[in-house]
Amino acid sequence: MVAHMDQNPTPEQQQALTEARARLAETPANVVVANHVVGLYELAAIHLGSNPPRLDDARLAIDALAAIVDTLGDRLGDDHATFKDALANIRIVWVKLTSEIS
Repeated sequence: MVAHMDQNPTPEQQQALTEARARLAETPANVVVANHVVGLYELAAIHLGSNPPRLDDARLAIDALAAIVDTLGDRLGDDHATFKDALANIRIVWVKLTSEIS
């Protein structure tokens, strides 16, 4: 479940939110998306590394990662090839763990 901000933020909270939005608006979108790609990869790795591995959770993260990497392609910039390799590697780990558990 997603946590929602208080309906009546304090002036300090509102100022912090305004500043965060301004910083985000100044950041190129491909940088923000790349950060999410890395986060999804790390999430998949965490679930795969759990004892026991949480394969369904890992697969969701891997599928989300693939959706971004495969759909956006070169629009991700210079890191696209690295992201494709990372996706291939995490898929290999998922397949290996799935076959070990079956």
